Amino acid sequence: MIVTFQSPASGDVIMFGDVAHRMMELMGKEASTQGIVTVEQLPDAIARLRAAIEEDKAKRAALTEDELPNFEIGEGGVKRPYVSLAQRAAPLLELLDWSLKKQKPVVWGV
Repeated sequence: MIVTFQSPASGDVIMFGDVAHRMMELMGKEASTQGIVTVEQLPDAIARLRAAIEEDKAKRAALTEDELPNFEIGEGGVKRPYVSLAQRAAPLLELLDWSLKKQKPVVWGV
């Protein structure tokens, strides 16, 4: 499943469903096939996502090179290269920032 985050403030952000659902939860939203981050909710969603990124970076910094994961299991049990939370969240965070600047909501759907 693919989820597309959209806002009139910026270009679309497309993610695999499992990754998108994790981002929704980190932003304090219910993981669903459709939803919205209203203009009023944007500051909190941005703060939550940034805090999760910093927490993830701190956890990764405490690991040795050998302990860092090389692969992860995605939807349907597919093995894929590991991508950090900061890398995954960067496009969505940019979309949220632009949406806040332009006072536009962010919506998603399948």
